Amino acid sequence: MGLFTMNDGDCDFQQRGKTEDIMSKNKLIRFDVADNQAGGQRRPFAKAVRAGDFVYVSGQVPTINGEIVTGNIVTQTEQVIANIKDVLALADCTLEHVVKVNVWLDDARDFSSFNAVFEKHFIDHPPARSTVQSPMMVDVKVEMDVIAYKPLD
Repeated sequence: MGLFTMNDGDCDFQQRGKTEDIMSKNKLIRFDVADNQAGGQRRPFAKAVRAGDFVYVSGQVPTINGEIVTGNIVTQTEQVIANIKDVLALADCTLEHVVKVNVWLDDARDFSSFNAVFEKHFIDHPPARSTVQSPMMVDVKVEMDVIAYKPLD
């Protein structure tokens, strides 16, 4: 597992364990590229990007190894949150550091069930949140992205 850094237009690959040497408020750090989709198709974006004290996590859907996890909104929301936790860990963050969440639900009728799962994970440190209804990829019921705040100092 690695990460990419960018400073003044130069891009270097750094090993995951050396982040302390390269982090500064003047650098962008891109954590891994997104996992391949089913069929091995590469996705052209980072799992997360650190910009100063903020970590921006790309939208997460309920997948394991590129395959959509089938199930109801509860099952899919649990998988999305597990995926978010994994990506946050790349930047040495946890759900406790999350300050903003954006949520897309395929069916607005799933709001209450989604909210029950969300509350279970964020009850002690509730972030700001926006939730909208939007058509999703085939079989996906929920997508979430997050912004975390963890000072580098």
